[in-house]
Amino acid sequence: MKKIFVDGKLMHMIFRKEDIKNGRIDVAPEEQFIQVSALSLERGKKFRPHKHIWKKPSFLQHIAQESWCVIEGKVLGYFYDTESNLLETHELNPGDISLTFEGGHTYEILEDCLVYEYKTGPYEGQERDKVFLENDI
Repeated sequence: MKKIFVDGKLMHMIFRKEDIKNGRIDVAPEEQFIQVSALSLERGKKFRPHKHIWKKPSFLQHIAQESWCVIEGKVLGYFYDTESNLLETHELNPGDISLTFEGGHTYEILEDCLVYEYKTGPYEGQERDKVFLENDI
């Protein structure tokens, strides 16, 4: 697992398939809007049926956070701070995920790939969701 900090603040994470161990690992810290866990489960495991409940948010504002999970292929992730400065790049392989809590990111597709993208919502349109960086890869 790779955590990328700026001034003590967690901006991005890379979680590798090989980081998954037996049981459950809560990948994203609980105070983040996007929540990700990695589960290693044995055959026959069952969960109690449940549903999630509506609740009023406990925050006044929120940021769209995003995660990419590579299923097939290879992706090069570029991770920026909140001032649009490139912090690090990381190659993502099948089973790897990136999480962006704050700052910018972009991805270069190194091989044909399949990716799941997860974002916090609700989505209220591009003008309320993001601004584009001048940096180009």
